[in-house]
Amino acid sequence: MAELKPQGAVSKMLNAAWIRPFLFLVFIVVAWDLAIRLFKIPAYQIPSPLDVVAVLRTDWPELLRQSWPTTYATVCGFALSALFGIPVAMLIAGSKTVESYVYPLLVFSQSVPKIAIAPLFVVWFGFGIIPKVISAFLLGFFPVVVSAVQGFKSVDPDMVDLARAMQGNRFQVFCAVNLPHALPAIFSGLKVSVTLAVVGAVVGEFVGSNSGIGYVMQRSIGTFDLPTMFAALVILALLGVILFWIVDRIEKLVIPWHVSQREDVIFAS
Repeated sequence: MAELKPQGAVSKMLNAAWIRPFLFLVFIVVAWDLAIRLFKIPAYQIPSPLDVVAVLRTDWPELLRQSWPTTYATVCGFALSALFGIPVAMLIAGSKTVESYVYPLLVFSQSVPKIAIAPLFVVWFGFGIIPKVISAFLLGFFPVVVSAVQGFKSVDPDMVDLARAMQGNRFQVFCAVNLPHALPAIFSGLKVSVTLAVVGAVVGEFVGSNSGIGYVMQRSIGTFDLPTMFAALVILALLGVILFWIVDRIEKLVIPWHVSQREDVIFAS
């Protein structure tokens, strides 16, 4: 008879979802500091963790203020990726003709570096928020489409035939069979998309902007202020982690029945 293995307080804490990444992060920071001390790396090449922490502490209000434009562009670009990517994936998965016309062009578009065409957005739309949103959208769009197409195509045909045999119309069959089956793949694409949207927003700020974390990084590179640049990178990493976590929480609420959302249970014989 299998039974649950008892866990102590320390074991539960070590098995917490947040503690292991935190411990690994501490290990990376310690290794970073030791590498600088052992190899005597000058500060103008790699700043020490303490210098970065000092910048985060002293310049936190300014960094937080500059993060809002980046966050806004990221969220808008990601929302557009989901809004357009999922319907496009439905069309591609549902029609061989649409797939033959559209899918190769989507793949071809990914070979074009976004940093190369970002200046065109500045020429066309100015120095406002629109070029950043478009850059975030372009980087986040493709993962959503690819994952959603895979999800819609992997639906079991027998389940679709069964739903149709029960006199379900196309919309009812889609809502009852196709969409629930494709949701895990869709959320996988959304998780990738939201992190790439951060990159896209920063690319847009690199090209032309006077605000945002990308602007802070560009200004820091120009003045060789590496601690500020690394602090900006930390802000971007935190932004990506928070947005990824939000999408992950939404996934747990929408598809709690999926096997990927089940809690691990430890059994002992």
